[in-house]
This record gives sequence, C-alpha cells and structure tokens, in this order.
Amino acid sequence: MTDLAQDLAAFITAAPSPYHAVAEGVARLTAAGYTEQPETGPWLGGPGGRYLVRDGTLLAWFVPEDAPPGSPMRIFAAHTDSPTLKVKPRPDTGAAGWRQVAVEVYGGALWNSWLDRDLGLAGRLVLFDGTTVLVDVHRPLLRVPQLAIHLDRQVNQQGLQLDPQQHLLPVWGLGAAEDGDLIDFLAGEVAVDPDEVAAHDLVVHDVTPPALLGEEEELLAAPRLDNLASVHAGIGALLAAADGVAGVIPVFVGFDHEEVGSASATGAAGPLLETVLTALAGGFDARGAAFAASRCLSVDVTHAAHPNYLGHHEPAHRCVPNEGPALKVNANQRYATDAPGAAAWHRACRDAGVPSQVFVSRNNLPCGTTVGPILSTRLGIRAVDVGIPVLSMHSARELCGVADPGYMAAAATAFLTDPA
Repeated sequence: MTDLAQDLAAFITAAPSPYHAVAEGVARLTAAGYTEQPETGPWLGGPGGRYLVRDGTLLAWFVPEDAPPGSPMRIFAAHTDSPTLKVKPRPDTGAAGWRQVAVEVYGGALWNSWLDRDLGLAGRLVLFDGTTVLVDVHRPLLRVPQLAIHLDRQVNQQGLQLDPQQHLLPVWGLGAAEDGDLIDFLAGEVAVDPDEVAAHDLVVHDVTPPALLGEEEELLAAPRLDNLASVHAGIGALLAAADGVAGVIPVFVGFDHEEVGSASATGAAGPLLETVLTALAGGFDARGAAFAASRCLSVDVTHAAHPNYLGHHEPAHRCVPNEGPALKVNANQRYATDAPGAAAWHRACRDAGVPSQVFVSRNNLPCGTTVGPILSTRLGIRAVDVGIPVLSMHSARELCGVADPGYMAAAATAFLTDPA
C-alpha cells in the first residue's frame, strides 16, 4: 500500500495542471501498449487498448478479444482539475514596487490555504499556429503574502477576511510590471518564441513535495488529492482490468472542469463520453441495450471525519482514513448512488477483499456533488458514487490515508471486470 501511495505522489507531482495529468496518463497507457484513437480520425475498432485526448480530458478503454458488439461497459469516471488560482489573460500587474500576477479563483478553493506558500506555475501555451506547449515551473516562483498580524490585530479573534480581487494576487519579484513579462519568462522556460504565444491556460500550484506523515507514516499529505487520487486509481484499475476482463468493456474517463460545474466541451456535461460509448456499443441503434446493461463508478474524494469539527459530520456515517473508500449516498441525488448500484459496489469490495465505509451528509449541511448524477442524467447509465476520505478538501494541500489509494484501485479493478 505504501508503494502505491508513493506512486500516487509521483503522479501528482507530474500533474500540476489537467493537461499534465492527461500527459502523465497517456505516458502510462502508452507504456502498457495502448494506442491513440484520434478524435478527428476514423474509429479504430477491434480488440485492445485505446485512448483519446481532448485538452484536459482523457478517455481510455480496453476491448477484450471475445467482446461482441453491444457488450456492456464498466466505466470509471473521475476528474483531472482541482481548485486553484488561474492566471488571467493579461497577467502582468503590480503595485508599490512589487511585480505581481493577475489571477482569478478557479473552483471552490479555500483561499487562505494559498497564503504564504511557495508556488509554481503550470499549464499550456498555445502558439499562433495552434501548437500546444506544456509548461511547468516546478520551483518557488510566486507567493501570496499574508498581512502581518501587527497590521491586523483582530485577525485571530474575528477571522481572516479575504477579497479575491485584492488579496490573492501573488508577487513574483520587484520592479515595474510591464506587459509581456510573464509570458516572455514562460516562453523562455520551454524555448519558444514569446512573440508566437497567442494564448495560455495557466494555474498556480504548491511546489512542496508530497510526503508521508505521522509517527507510523500512515498518512499522505499532497496537493490535488481531489481528484488526482481518483485519476491515478482509475488508470491503474483499467490497466489491471485488461488482464482479467471477460464479457464487459472497461472504460476510464478523467474529465476537466468538474470543479466549475462540468458544463464544457471537455466536461462531464459535454458529449465526449457519449460519443465514445456509442462507438464502443456498435452505433446509435445498439447503444440502448448496451447502456442499460452498463454501470458507472463515479469516483471523487469524500470528507474524512474532522476531529476538531465533529459536529459537521453525520454521527452514524463518519469516514476515517485507511478503512477503505466510502460509498456516497444522498437522498436528493447530489450523488447518483441507488440500492442496485450500492450492491454492485459492495460486491466489488467483497471480491477484492477491500473494506468500505458509507458517507452521508448531515441533514442541516448541504453536500457537494460529482460527475455521477450528470452522467446518469445524460446517458441513462446507472452510476454509483464513491471516494477515499480526505481532510482539508479543496485546500492547496490535502491529507489521506496511505492504504486508501490501494483499496480504491483494487475495488475499482473488481468493478471494471464484474460481468454481473
């Protein structure tokens, strides 16, 4: 389990943006013999492993030798994006002799968690000819400085108050800010002509390495556990499923833009997964029966019981690290889990020898949601929501148990190969 947690740490370090997460996933799939399905090319049928990429979204699947057209599919769905600060189109700004970077909040980030951290910058530069170049400055470059307590004497009693427009701009040097400074710097990092950079998608990221934590090193502290822990488990489960799958087609998808609602061409509300699943089913006429026999495991992290805030958790459904991933249930369909889906999950855990927990929110605290309800609504495929427990969700740095990533990968492998 510790080895797998260390591999997760390596995956997270290689994936500071959704585009890097996709690139790392492709590298692992390619090493296992998977070949690319070009989105603009003809459909490559037949047995074997394939993957398809669009921007920050990755799909992959394995068709067994004996899978006839219309075979049911077992889908592992996660997301590649995480709450962060995203660089604005015109990034160069500053005040009082400081050079700063203009950013906007992406997703439901805990703003205070980005203060006083050594931050890098990663994402993609798009050139005028349409070429995309990945960039990752994985060293201390930026910092969002907090106001000293001497200038805010009541901050500990009254709480920190942050205006995202005014208080979250990172500093990255001294002097007068000039248009083009940041892009010139980043272009130099990847050896491209700065005059050829037409646009960019860039996010900040914590450069502190993931680390095992605790006396027994039973915890993993890392950025972007939400939701790269699930992406990592899903790719691993797909690769493992190819060795024992029969009668079903295992599919992995890591969507972009879940943290901002999934409403994009590369999000779960878009048509990309539907297009691929329709092709795998043998066409539109055959997909109805195939979809009805298919199942989706929607995998996103869940809340571990916080020892300092136990009043925020449902007493009978508290989840703790290293006791297995949690089944997520909500009566108002913020999670897609129903009884047949829950039974499929429990069967997978039993077959894999993996413990499982159940997460339900308090009645007086609304819960978040996932891609599960979106996919069930769009496709009519039964979905079940699960996830490993984490503390500090949506912080710049989160915490999980070292055993839970392995538990999730094992249970997901059983789910992806379950013909029942």
